[in-house]
Amino acid sequence: MESHAFQVYLTIEEIEHTKTKTPYPPINRIVERVHKTMKQEFYAVSFKKNIYESVEELHRDVDEWLKYYNNEPPHSGKYCYGKMPKQTFIDLKHIAFEKSKKFV
Repeated sequence: MESHAFQVYLTIEEIEHTKTKTPYPPINRIVERVHKTMKQEFYAVSFKKNIYESVEELHRDVDEWLKYYNNEPPHSGKYCYGKMPKQTFIDLKHIAFEKSKKFV
């Protein structure tokens, strides 16, 4: 069960919370790949270089890395064609929206 505080946060921030269906591999594959990239490129490197005194320090560095990852390096992943993830998301958002209607 999700907490009331979480629901309040989503409402205040006007965030629509959706969940992927576990047996649907294409969506899960994308999410798992992002997690793997983050583990290899951020956490493995950062935890070797830094000793975090607080969760806030770690959160700050994660935010900085995510800004870099989404806006700086070109990507060669499916649908990216050398664009940054943020631009790929913007360009293909309408496709994801249409596909998501099939699973709701």
